Order: sequence, then structure tokens, then C-alpha cells
Amino acid sequence: MIDINLIINDPDLILAKLASRGYTLDVNLITKLHEERKSLINSKESIAANKNKLNDKFRNAKSEDEKNLIKIESQKLEKSILENKNLLEKKEQELKNIVLEIPNIPSKETPIGIDESFNKINKSFGSLKKSDVEHSSLLSKTGLLDFELGGSITKTRFVVMKGQIAKLHRALVTYMLNTHTEKNNYIEYNVPYIVNKDSLIGTGQLPKFEEDLFKIQDTELYLIPTAEVPLTNIYRNKILNESDLPLKLVAHTPCFRSEAGSYGKDTKGIIRQHQFEKIELVQIVKPEMADEALELITCHAESIMEALEIPYQRVLLSTGDLGFSSSKTNDIEAWFPSQNTYREISSCSSFTDFQSRRLNIKYREMDSKKKSYVYTLNGSGLAVGRTMAALIENHTDGSIISIPTVLQDLTGFKTIKL
Repeated sequence: MIDINLIINDPDLILAKLASRGYTLDVNLITKLHEERKSLINSKESIAANKNKLNDKFRNAKSEDEKNLIKIESQKLEKSILENKNLLEKKEQELKNIVLEIPNIPSKETPIGIDESFNKINKSFGSLKKSDVEHSSLLSKTGLLDFELGGSITKTRFVVMKGQIAKLHRALVTYMLNTHTEKNNYIEYNVPYIVNKDSLIGTGQLPKFEEDLFKIQDTELYLIPTAEVPLTNIYRNKILNESDLPLKLVAHTPCFRSEAGSYGKDTKGIIRQHQFEKIELVQIVKPEMADEALELITCHAESIMEALEIPYQRVLLSTGDLGFSSSKTNDIEAWFPSQNTYREISSCSSFTDFQSRRLNIKYREMDSKKKSYVYTLNGSGLAVGRTMAALIENHTDGSIISIPTVLQDLTGFKTIKL
């Protein structure tokens, strides 16, 4: 949630910033609601002052008749207080509902452009292999990946893994978690896979993207689309000490997405599934440390790609390609030889105080004791299924899959024969 004072104090700048990402801001409506809210707050304060004066008069009253008159006047004020309270709550909710739908303000470093064609490639790693061997076709023949069985158990875009592929998947999870906890100093969490509505509003998935979520029938509960949601919500309504920061959290969870807006996209293989597993990295930092933290998270995700010897590129997303809550995003895209293209395998984003305002997460400055909103960041470190698909395509000759050295102790084998 952006700071409404930014809109009030510099509407033209915010209007232009949001327009660069394709969002039209109704400044007049927000200004009108803000002024109405401010007027109600002034009325509240005025009524409270009058109430205090009446209380003083009542204490100093000389007769019962005078006290009775003051009581009548006081009752009228009580009615005004209640009416004002109801009007103020209604106005604040009306304003909040609008502000919750406004995306984050792009950073100065974010390239301006209407879509992904304006993204900027900042780094590349590895030699690009050319091959028409596609991971799902390769493994479906062996029965190690079974999309038909996944479909019969659930529906399309679900898969059953078995044998060496299931073990490779588990080895990737273990390697990623070990790297992030032992080398990169993240604290590992085991979190709920079901969250409430407030949690999803806090991280920005609701109210705008409900159709992309799996909601549990007859409840206000949802399956998590990413561990970002429960991890960040650990600190909802908390005031942290400056000495607590930065906080670095990691979790391995399944993720559930209906992908309602992606019908017909990436239906082949394990690139886009309704259920997949991911290692999520979250950092909570002081505002001045956000740029450094984004670089760190990105490098932590890239280190996994490099250890697995998977070619990739780092892409700075343009304003038109940014996620709703993000101010700045680095995508890490893995090379898929069968498609002769790069595909996103991790998004590492800085949200500034967008999430912390929604979640009310603050920190107390050491010297001044002033309370300020923290900045939040997250990134995939990595999406397990996509990483495995990229690994397979980049490490096979069609007859065997060669297991990267860093995984061999975890898998117990060096190759998978096809």
C-alpha cells in the first residue's frame, strides 16, 4: 500500500510513475476522500473538546437543575460522537479499499516501458546448448514423470514423479535449503500452507488477484501461492528493534496457483503447474539497506544456478512488466535448449514499504526511538520444478541425464539412464 501522503503532496509525480506501469490513478477521487476524512477527524476532535468542557462544567455545577441541563447536552454530544465515528470508519474503509488496489511506485532504476520488450539484460552466465530434447517428452517415456496419472488423480497441470526423478527433486530442495541456511545465513522456517484473507491482503495478492488463488470452500482461507505470504506475515503488527535488522528468512513449501489468467500458456512439461515447490527467500531491512539486500538475494539465487551449471541471464524488469507489489525486480531466467529461449526461474523483488504499510511492520530507531516502516524483499531461491526441468535439458544428451557434482552425494547417483 503506497503512502497516501505521496499522492496528496505530489500528485503529478505519482500519476506519471503509475502511468508508466499502465495504471491510471484517480487523483481527484483520492483527494476528495482524503479531505472528507480529514474534515471528519477535525469534527471528532472538536466534539471531544466540547465534551471535555461539558465534563468540567458538570463538575463545577452548583445545582441539580444545572447538572440535568448539562446531561441533556452531553447526551446530544454522545450521539454526535457515535455518528462521527461511524462516518469516519466508513470513509476510512472507502479510502483504504481504493488504495489497496493501487500498485507500488516503480523505482528510479526500473526501465520505463509498457511490456517485457523494455526489460534490460544485466548479466549472463554459461554457454548456451542447442537441442530439441524436451524434458517432459524425455521423462514421460521412462515413466519417471507421469502427467496422465497426475491428471487422473487431480486434473491437468498436475504431475506424479517417481524413482530417480523424485529423488533428484528432493536433492534439489535439500541442496538449496542447505546453501541458504549454512552459507547465506537465512533462518529456516516451516510455515502453514493455508493462510487467511488478511495475510494475503498484507502481501498484496488480495484483493486484486483472488482469481489466481485456490480458496477453501465456505471459508476465508486460501492455499498459499508462495511462502512469501506466511513468511512476511510472521511480523505482521510487530515493532522491531533496529538491532534486529536485517532479518533473513527461508522456507520450502508447495505453492498453489489456479493461473486463471494464463490459460493455454506453457501447458507442456512442468514449467507451469497448479502445484509446485519453491524455496522462498525473504529479507526485512532498514530502508537504506534495500538496494544492497536486493543485490544479495539475487546473487543468492544465482549462486544455485551457477553451482548446478545451468546457463541463465539476469533481467531488470520494466515498469510495464513489474509485479503489483514490486518497486524493482530482477528476474533470473534459465536457458531451455528445447525452446531455444530463456524462461523465468526466479523473481527477486524490492517492495519498499508497500507490504509493511499493509502489514503494519515497523522498527524502532536506536537513537531517536522513532518508529518507521521496514522495507521488505523476497525472491525464489529457486522454483524447484523449473530448476529441475532446466537442469535436465542442459545436462542430457538424450540417453542419460548427468547429475551436477553438488547433488551427487544427495542423490546417490551420477547419472539417470533414459
